[in-house]
Amino acid sequence: MIMKLRKHFTMKLSEKTSSILKNFSSINGSILVKEGTSLKTMSPMKNILAEATIDEDMPRDFAIYDLPQFLNTIDLMDGPLLDFTNEHYVIIKRERSKFKYWFCDHTLVPSLPEKQIELPSRDVCFQLEQEQLRQLTRAADVLGLPDMSAIGDGNTIRLVARDKNNQTSNDYSIVVGETDKEFIFNFKRENIKIIPESYDVVISKKQLASFSNTKLNLNYFIALEPDSVYND
Repeated sequence: MIMKLRKHFTMKLSEKTSSILKNFSSINGSILVKEGTSLKTMSPMKNILAEATIDEDMPRDFAIYDLPQFLNTIDLMDGPLLDFTNEHYVIIKRERSKFKYWFCDHTLVPSLPEKQIELPSRDVCFQLEQEQLRQLTRAADVLGLPDMSAIGDGNTIRLVARDKNNQTSNDYSIVVGETDKEFIFNFKRENIKIIPESYDVVISKKQLASFSNTKLNLNYFIALEPDSVYND
């Protein structure tokens, strides 16, 4: 006789998973969590897709309509247990206190692509270190710059925080690699919603880039702006 493994419906969220969910909530305020160890989200404009493998094994599918509120509810307790035994809601509890938090209907949360996303080509590759990302993000915030560009001049690859529509705007640039190609790949600053860590970055001239964080087993696919240019 084959014995089925019993699912563990009660768990604590690790700090890593909480951090990923908080980041995902900045991409989309709703989420559909599938049974297993994979998390995915997509921005309402469908120009950002993020996926992660987490330590927890989610025991069932469930949908949260207001993810920031859900995470804030968990934060009201110090390291609570989450009980997913009921298919309609989760019990968030610690000692003698508990919340009953209801799931929403799955149809209220946008569906995600089932197939694994792959870049159509790998035209530019470089490593973005955590400190470089921190400096770039801080400079963009301080100077109020709406655009982020990866620019190749035939020698170096620079990441530049700038206003691409203003030739006299302030900018901040940092060298992240070498290249024999010339290109300008533009992103909206507001679309770089990634956890501040180190990343392997791959950009396709077909208007798509991936940011892979191997430390957290986390990957983002971010669309480029249509005015990006790549010279073969």
